[in-house]
Amino acid sequence: MKSVLTRAALATACLAFASQLLAAEPKRPECIAPAKPGGGFDLTCKLAQSGLKDEGLLKAPMRVTYMPGGVGAVAYNAVVAQRAKDPGTITAFSSGSLLNLAQGKFGRYDENAVRWLAAVGTDYGAITVRADSPYKNLDDLVQALKKDPSSIVFGAGATIGGQDWMQTALIARLAGIEPKNLRYVAFEGGGETLTAMLGGHVQVTSSGLGEVTPQLEAKKVRILAVLSDERLPGKLAEIPTAKEQGYDITWPVIRGFYMGPEVSDEQFNWWKQQFDTLLASEEFAKLREQRDLLPLSVTGDDLDTLVHKQVAEYKTLAGEFGLMQE
Repeated sequence: MKSVLTRAALATACLAFASQLLAAEPKRPECIAPAKPGGGFDLTCKLAQSGLKDEGLLKAPMRVTYMPGGVGAVAYNAVVAQRAKDPGTITAFSSGSLLNLAQGKFGRYDENAVRWLAAVGTDYGAITVRADSPYKNLDDLVQALKKDPSSIVFGAGATIGGQDWMQTALIARLAGIEPKNLRYVAFEGGGETLTAMLGGHVQVTSSGLGEVTPQLEAKKVRILAVLSDERLPGKLAEIPTAKEQGYDITWPVIRGFYMGPEVSDEQFNWWKQQFDTLLASEEFAKLREQRDLLPLSVTGDDLDTLVHKQVAEYKTLAGEFGLMQE
């Protein structure tokens, strides 16, 4: 009799535990893209949206919402201050977010203010012009800048000191051009920037590669350089690196997600498990490749460590350009 009661108690406990795990799945999952549609944050959210759905890791469809402002600052502050416990919301981030955090651009909140969930891929910086641009390669652009830095207008989805600005500033510095002499127009996200260039309002864009490859396939743009150590695989192999053109610059871009600071361990670990499963999937690897992202699979504590390391490096870089806020 005692054995029967023990088994019954164990069964009840297992059912209770299972129900807790099931209860952890959010009813209305949401991914916040902290910019206007069409840029890297949008790409990141839609990658997760498709991957989690296709792998059956979310029962309810995940919606993507847009929260532009301050190149991620508005979303970061909203998540920390207003949605700290929300178990159903993940928010996209990139290396550009970490660069802004390093400079104190997200207000009173720093890199310790959220829970870093998962990095799902790596993008790389890219310097892009319209397909009919007179600049055929990176050196053409640099030589034109040397003659008259104010003759070319750069567009980017970030303010001065942001990730896209930093890419152009590093190239300018190597070319002996003072970055502050560049003409630079900031937009809310890569989608808006690309639209401005295609409309002739700016001549060059600095962005993530994944943001411009759809227009490359449509033959509307020319990518002068990708900021990777070596040429990328597959259909991207034709794009030259800045390095091979004599400009020793690389800019890898982490793409991933964070959650509110007061999300419970149970809820956070539920999401972590979904992403661990997703990132191990061959089908997701294909989905990521379709969006021109390279593999990067880091979750939970490992991502937290990576984020803090990256922010420390960005603080040093920002200091070199005199960008640190007092």
